[in-house]
Amino acid sequence: MSGIDGMDGDHGVTGFDALRRAMAENAEEPEGPARNARAEQLLAEAEKLNIPLAVIEALGHQLKVYNYSSEKAKMFVPFARLLRMWDERPEDFDEYETHSLHWVFKWMTTGMLDQPHIPLAAMEKWLGEMEHRYRLAGHSERAVRSAEYSVAAHVGDLARAERAYAAWLAADRDVMADCHACELHEQGWWQAQRGRDEEALGLWAPVLEGEFTCAHEPHAVLASSLTPLLRLGRLDEARANHLRGFRLVRSMESMRSAYADHVEFCALSGNEARGLELLAERPAYFTDDGHPRSRLDFTAVVALLMDRLTELGPGDRPVPGPAGRSWTAAELAAHARAEALALAARFDERNGTAHVSERARARMARRPLVERLPLGVRAVRTAAAAAVVPPAPVTAQEPGLPALIAEARRLSDTLQPNAVEAWAAVARAAQGVELDPRDRAEIADHEAMDLGPGGTELFEQAAELYAEAGDPGESLAARARAAYVRALASEVDEALTVVAGLYDEVLALYSVDDTGVRQTASVLMSRARILMRRVHEAEEDAVLPEAEQAVREVLALVEGRTGDDVRLAARVAEAQAMLAELASRAGDVEAAAELFTWAAAGFVEAGLPWFAVEYEARLAGLMHHLGDPAGTERALRAALEHGGPHLEAIGRAQLRLQLAEVVGGRGDDEEAAEHALEAAHWADEAGEGPTLGALARHQLGGFLLRQGRWAEAAEVLESALPDLSAETHGDGTVVQTQWWLGDCLSELGEHREAAERRLQAAEIARHWPEQHDHATLAHLAAESLGAAGLPVEADRAYARAGGLWRDLGNVHGLIRSLRARAWLALRAEDGADAARELMTEAVRECEVALGETQAEEEAWQRLVGELGHTHRQFGDLLARSVPEDAEDDSIRAVLEESLAQVVEAIVVFASLGDDALDARTGAELAAGWLAADLSRPAEAAARARAVLDAYGGTDGSGEVRDDETARARRAEAEQMLGLMEEQDS
Repeated sequence: MSGIDGMDGDHGVTGFDALRRAMAENAEEPEGPARNARAEQLLAEAEKLNIPLAVIEALGHQLKVYNYSSEKAKMFVPFARLLRMWDERPEDFDEYETHSLHWVFKWMTTGMLDQPHIPLAAMEKWLGEMEHRYRLAGHSERAVRSAEYSVAAHVGDLARAERAYAAWLAADRDVMADCHACELHEQGWWQAQRGRDEEALGLWAPVLEGEFTCAHEPHAVLASSLTPLLRLGRLDEARANHLRGFRLVRSMESMRSAYADHVEFCALSGNEARGLELLAERPAYFTDDGHPRSRLDFTAVVALLMDRLTELGPGDRPVPGPAGRSWTAAELAAHARAEALALAARFDERNGTAHVSERARARMARRPLVERLPLGVRAVRTAAAAAVVPPAPVTAQEPGLPALIAEARRLSDTLQPNAVEAWAAVARAAQGVELDPRDRAEIADHEAMDLGPGGTELFEQAAELYAEAGDPGESLAARARAAYVRALASEVDEALTVVAGLYDEVLALYSVDDTGVRQTASVLMSRARILMRRVHEAEEDAVLPEAEQAVREVLALVEGRTGDDVRLAARVAEAQAMLAELASRAGDVEAAAELFTWAAAGFVEAGLPWFAVEYEARLAGLMHHLGDPAGTERALRAALEHGGPHLEAIGRAQLRLQLAEVVGGRGDDEEAAEHALEAAHWADEAGEGPTLGALARHQLGGFLLRQGRWAEAAEVLESALPDLSAETHGDGTVVQTQWWLGDCLSELGEHREAAERRLQAAEIARHWPEQHDHATLAHLAAESLGAAGLPVEADRAYARAGGLWRDLGNVHGLIRSLRARAWLALRAEDGADAARELMTEAVRECEVALGETQAEEEAWQRLVGELGHTHRQFGDLLARSVPEDAEDDSIRAVLEESLAQVVEAIVVFASLGDDALDARTGAELAAGWLAADLSRPAEAAARARAVLDAYGGTDGSGEVRDDETARARRAEAEQMLGLMEEQDS
């Protein structure tokens, strides 16, 4: 042969077996034009072999790859040829190809629905042909009625669709019926179309739960379930199904309709930005024309998403669209709508109904089903974040200026969050109107409050107006506020000089009743705040006593005089909080926690819970420092509750993230995930997605992983990684994210990708002083490489891990790496000797460690157990190393050696007593089967009886164990005993 294994250098096929291998290899390639082109090439090669079955198999392969691609329209030609070959020479078809020919009849009949150029009459003819041929072949009519239902549902003949649907379900399932998963998908889809979402989800449940699967399920069911779940308000399930399902369809070219369902979900759940990301991932979906029906689905949801984006504004934002030009949302909306309606019109013209167009218009007109559904993955806001403060109630007509002033004064007197906005409304309404000095003073005062450090001049202006209005105490209070904002601008010394004079003046006024407690308290509080600023900026604690004295002066003035005055109650609470800060600065954490608790309670009792949030957050930090997780959790929950709608997005994110850590720390991973999810959402809303948001996604991925929600966790962790950096988040966070992601990918069977993540994490951990994580990650990467079918790379990684385990003095890790390398070596050609050497080395390392260690009893027993498992694996490895074509004597010699190793394992496990009972009985059974293979039935029977005795079996003595392992061991032992007794007889 000119090529290897029947293939020549130009990938030409030189034999039927080589053709079959080439088709099997091509079937494993990703869906798409390249796989299809290879199938076409293989058909040409098959025709050169002059073997009818080779051509039949190559046509069948071509048909299948077309079906699972965007070029479904190409299916009909190879099928027509296959059918002609069947009609002419059915004896050329083997049993499998006969089955396949009848099976793909379903693809042809329903596949015609997707191609509007094929007349409806042709479909009805093929449906009749299918029914006739199935009857001749003795098949049930179940698949026929399913196909009839599909035709009727597509054209909108609801009565016929319901009749065919009922007949489909009533007919017997046979070898021609679609798999359970596909049938349940279609049945659920029909129920959802008829408005019966609960029934649909009930039908889909076994597929969603993994009971039934196939090449395209649960991919399609996950996608179809999204809108019904949103309609039913089952938002957590919708989120989970989107993350799981999109991961499955992302790389499958043939699943454009399912992909469209995910884009639609984004448009209906407040995730328009993610919808744009999905469109950008699949540019070919805009133009692939081999499957018009899925193109209709896709263009319809593109129109829906673009309309939504245009509605949110601006409509001229750039969006991904068909190649060749740039697109805005408004332009793509018009283009996609026109294309969808044109495609729908082609179907309707073929069908003689308006059903497809009606459905397309209804889909494009859908409205969001939920305002926001955080997904946990990275998100860029498509519109400005909604205001967190509730809007003022709308009245029938705008209130007059006196009413606006009265409302603003009420709000400011009671310290409501939107008082500043209310006075701004007064200012707008008062333009051109002459106000009295008091009103003008309050307008300037509140405008200054809104400006913060930039409000000094306005505070001074307000002070002059208060004086003009005959309120010298409030005038001094405004000047004190001006001094405080100077302190905020780092002019602390200047502010203290100014406020000292104001302090003397206000006390003089108060002493002769020329001002009240409220005004005096305002000046004293500003002075205390300025002194607290000095405390914050000072490196030494010498400034603490003066600040504390100032705070206590506020309390001495106000306590007992608050009455119903909310402002004065707030002064008391704030003063308590200041004393808490001073106690914390002095190192008295317990006193600080108690004072913060009082301060928060004071604000809540005064009806000002939103002021308590800052101090409850501080309290949470102190409780954490004191090792009181329950107190930490209480404080964080109180902060979230009291902040209510007034919390800024960044505050929500921070509190949620802290709460996720605390709740996760006590083991409630489900609730912790909810808090981390909210933290990620609010961090994105605050524009902190790459920093705080990435950290929240890191945590969320970990909590999802701990719940076994591998696909969701993988999506979230992959989304977090681009933003995580050692500089911002620490290299430990980056490594942990890669590690978790590797675990998820391993569970999902994506072993090559898992290895890549684990190796990336190991490369970072390689530079850490402590090398245990490096060794563990190298070992895990080796496991993934082995599972990915990369034995050379796996052996290299195991060797690296083994060296690290040796340096760390971790005998268990070293031994397990040697055993793994032995099994890898056995899989290699002529690798039996290398495998034996590696397993011998593993035994030797065990024995050396046992000889050198002075470990405590528990560690000693672990080492003994490791030796037992190594002997047991050595025996298994030897038994499997025997070549199929070996001579009887050499086979016997290896089996004897294998048995000796297993017997060693039994002896070692026996030394550990009941702690290793299951390991010992497993080895006893292995030894029994080896004895049987060596034609020693009496010895095998004795091993079986030993197992039965170990579980309280044959002699009636001892307690009978009845767990799953014991039952399995007894059953195997009884089977062995029966077989050996038959041989003896």
